[in-house]
Amino acid sequence: MIVTVTLNPSLDRTVEVARLLRGEVVRAHAGHLDAGGKGVNVTRALTAHGVPSIAVLPVGGPEGNQLVDLLAAERIQVAAVPIGRPIRSNISVVEPDGTVTKINEPGATLTDDETAALLATVRRCLPGAGWVVAAGSLPPDLSPGFYADLTAAVAGSGARVAVDTSGPALLEAAKAGPALVKPNHNELAEVIGTELHTVGDVIEAAGRLRDLGVGTVLASLGSAGAVLLGPHGVWHGQAPATVTSTVGAGDAMLAGYLSVPGGGPDALAAGLAFAAAAVELPGSRMPCPEDLRPDRVRVHPVPDLALRLS
Repeated sequence: MIVTVTLNPSLDRTVEVARLLRGEVVRAHAGHLDAGGKGVNVTRALTAHGVPSIAVLPVGGPEGNQLVDLLAAERIQVAAVPIGRPIRSNISVVEPDGTVTKINEPGATLTDDETAALLATVRRCLPGAGWVVAAGSLPPDLSPGFYADLTAAVAGSGARVAVDTSGPALLEAAKAGPALVKPNHNELAEVIGTELHTVGDVIEAAGRLRDLGVGTVLASLGSAGAVLLGPHGVWHGQAPATVTSTVGAGDAMLAGYLSVPGGGPDALAAGLAFAAAAVELPGSRMPCPEDLRPDRVRVHPVPDLALRLS
């Protein structure tokens, strides 16, 4: 069982337009409404591939009810924690060349009691869990140390913690020693405080995260693939894809990685296959088994350190 924790879930509306023109009336030619939030997406992708997962998330307002209905339609297991304010709604505008303009609301502020209820719900889900995935942005006013506190709370349960977030929350979580973190290259550059131009730069930056206490770093690099750096080595992999929407691709990558027991290059290959399939789907849809093309994935045991990030 993989438990995901999404503190700032959303309703994700994706609209497809021929061209985004600021200040003009733009008519969409297609639209999709999906349950959103990084942890939610991980659970959706895992469930689609037959990997047991449950999504822990706060739910409030009519938007929260609609989110639960969308997840129920996908037969997603949910451990919902009632909150007093409505969850957020996000909008993604997608152009034909794959350019995505995102407008994300800040989300609902959680009370101390609601935060405590979320942690208690996570603890109730721990028996039998192999991983706890803490993913996404934090709600307004919540301490950036929350994911570090969650990592400490899970310690001793037998479950490993994976964190996918950014900024101060990622830095604080890294110091708490999670088994895995999954930043993209921009998030990695921000937390390390230096620009990253090549695969070699990414590997060096991932090593600095490991020095803080992280077990393994899975860094997604967009069209340049992904780097995996852990106690057993370093790999770089790529999977070509025709981009329709990049929304949720990193979440799909994390789900694919976690779907393979033991980690390492086979898990990296699965993560790349999931991510490549995700970017070819509209909106924030997660790939099903029939969407995967593992034959397109290439994992390099000796990374090209000079390869530039696009």
